[in-house]
Amino acid sequence: MTAAISSGEIRNRFDDDIPEDMWEECPQCHQLLYRKELQQNLWVCTKCGHHFRLSARQRLAITIDADSFEEWDADLPTCDPLQFPNYRDKLEQAQGKTGLQDAVITGRAQLAGMPIAIGVMEAGFRGGSMGWVVGERITRLIERAAEEGLPVIIVSASGGARMEESLVSLMQMAKTAGATQRLADAGMPYISVLTHPTYGGVMASYAFLGDVIIAEPGAAMGFAGPRVIDVTGMPIGEGVQTAEYQRQHGMLDLVVARPELKTTLATIIAWCVGEAGPDEDAPANGEALRTEPDHEAPKSETNAWHKVELARHPDRPYSLDYIGNIVAGFIELHGDRRFGDDGAIVSGLGWIDGRPIAIIGHQKGRQARERSRRNFAMARPEGYRKAMRIMRFAEKVGRPIVTLIDTPGAHCLDEAEARGISEAIASNQRDMFSLKVPIVPVIIGEGGSGGAIGIGVGDRVLMMENSYYSVIAPESCAAILWRNRSLKEEAADALRLTAEDALRLGIIDGIIREPGEGAHSDPKQAAQYLRRALNLVLNELSQIDRDQLPALRYAKFREMGRPAECE
Repeated sequence: MTAAISSGEIRNRFDDDIPEDMWEECPQCHQLLYRKELQQNLWVCTKCGHHFRLSARQRLAITIDADSFEEWDADLPTCDPLQFPNYRDKLEQAQGKTGLQDAVITGRAQLAGMPIAIGVMEAGFRGGSMGWVVGERITRLIERAAEEGLPVIIVSASGGARMEESLVSLMQMAKTAGATQRLADAGMPYISVLTHPTYGGVMASYAFLGDVIIAEPGAAMGFAGPRVIDVTGMPIGEGVQTAEYQRQHGMLDLVVARPELKTTLATIIAWCVGEAGPDEDAPANGEALRTEPDHEAPKSETNAWHKVELARHPDRPYSLDYIGNIVAGFIELHGDRRFGDDGAIVSGLGWIDGRPIAIIGHQKGRQARERSRRNFAMARPEGYRKAMRIMRFAEKVGRPIVTLIDTPGAHCLDEAEARGISEAIASNQRDMFSLKVPIVPVIIGEGGSGGAIGIGVGDRVLMMENSYYSVIAPESCAAILWRNRSLKEEAADALRLTAEDALRLGIIDGIIREPGEGAHSDPKQAAQYLRRALNLVLNELSQIDRDQLPALRYAKFREMGRPAECE
């Protein structure tokens, strides 16, 4: 059996005239890597995917357009408020080592030709710790971006607050957090990128306040760093302080490998601040969307239940099918920032015919494993909270919202109750009334109960032709009223749950045509009908002053179901 040869031994076998710096050993897989190839791959190991640490200057070089950086606030004075022993000497050593005045570089740059404000932290400067200079630069960056109307990207790499500045360092957390609200008030987006490592006071302030939070794979992160945890004497679970754990538990939107990071950032910034492309010419009403009920159509006794069956057809397109067919550049965002990421609701951003939109929808699964992972589209509290987080982001940057509703109802068992399912649905309904951007909910399949209305408040409510919308599923209605689930067809008729019924009652504003026997017979054509209907109503809503939308939305729901004698 041949003994393993170390990277060092391999290197020693090369001729003496080969420079040492031609090779790098990966600290994770210990493979010897050709340095030039490693640089071309943005310092990501081609063998195992390990992301090497980058300096702030290296990070800038791979993130922004070449020769576009203009540094801000490079001349802030050194701060030593406590006259801490040897602190100034340590600062001078760090300055000599890194060539930086402190642990962050800030300024203006271009990203894919778009102006941005950017800050990049340097972990090699006193562990990337935050004292007054770092906090002041970050705060000035955000304040200036708010004044000049610039999106903000901050790349964090930090061990936390700087010990030598004690309470002054602690106050930088509050100061930088407060500055992010100035940016929000200005309607400018903030994207936070977490790299290895991000801990402590930085993690618990501006780094975790991004509208979108992205992390690199394998990056270590957490509230308390390893040394602080060691002091407590209490162990922490393996893998807890990783990007992947944070993403799984709803704290991050995305984990993005470094080679894809620049493109991802550019797409999000373009969605936030880019000019909308030309909208499709609105089709004639009858082509895709019917807004008047058909009072002359005969009503079949089994029509309602047949619609329920079609709405539940296993081949019927789901939210991600529609998104894949009509939404360009879709980036799915994850997590409620509180507990987890609910697969029963998908959310993200993209473009429909050049129009930037936020899109949120229930998602069922095709196979058994996916059905279980998505809980049969029965959303938990974190799903509704994720949806509202994305809606607020859309409102902040002035993008319309489309919701795709397809659920038998919200999750209602112990875990949902423990995390507040009723509060989540109630809060969503209340908060959707206040959003100052157009909202278009579309029932694409099942519109079941509170699970549906939790993302169902809007300016124009639409239904696919073979969907249903009801206070409860027919089987449950039959069980409650008649104690006999088998009377589901009678319950479906009594509930008046078809799109035609909802249009007659004034609950919805239009019915979207379906192809052939239903959307399942031609999902791509069904998607085109949906696309045309959305263009029609979004074109209409774009003509309304956004400040008027909440009052009009409230008046719309205020009048639903009013008896004629009350008029």
